[in-house]
Amino acid sequence: METSCGTLVVDDRGRLLLCHVTGTAHWDIPKGLLDAEETPLQAAARELFEEAGIAFAVERYRDLGLFDYRRDKRLHLFRVDAGSELGDLSALRCTSFFPHRLTGKPTPEADGYRWATADEVRTLCWPRMAERLLAIGW
Repeated sequence: METSCGTLVVDDRGRLLLCHVTGTAHWDIPKGLLDAEETPLQAAARELFEEAGIAFAVERYRDLGLFDYRRDKRLHLFRVDAGSELGDLSALRCTSFFPHRLTGKPTPEADGYRWATADEVRTLCWPRMAERLLAIGW
């Protein structure tokens, strides 16, 4: 079973940072697969940096644990309280790319960022992810 590691970045108003998934109508938390030589914390921090350009000191990550997600994948999630330090999110950038399905051109995994309340997560994220995030009650 694969493990996807991610970070719930929470602002001073209790909102969750979401990344827009390029080419879809959905938003997601910054997350990705655990590489063979990584710890879950290293993977979560790497994914946050690759997908949003954010780096926090490892001491700021709080381990939320492992969660069932799909039959073939589980989530290992962490939380970072960002307070107000990220501002309006306009400086965030994705440096992780995939080949575009039609052109083959390198395409960023995420192409937008926003803060979301629990009610917004319910409609912005894929249903399974929304259900998992809302059950955690960040």
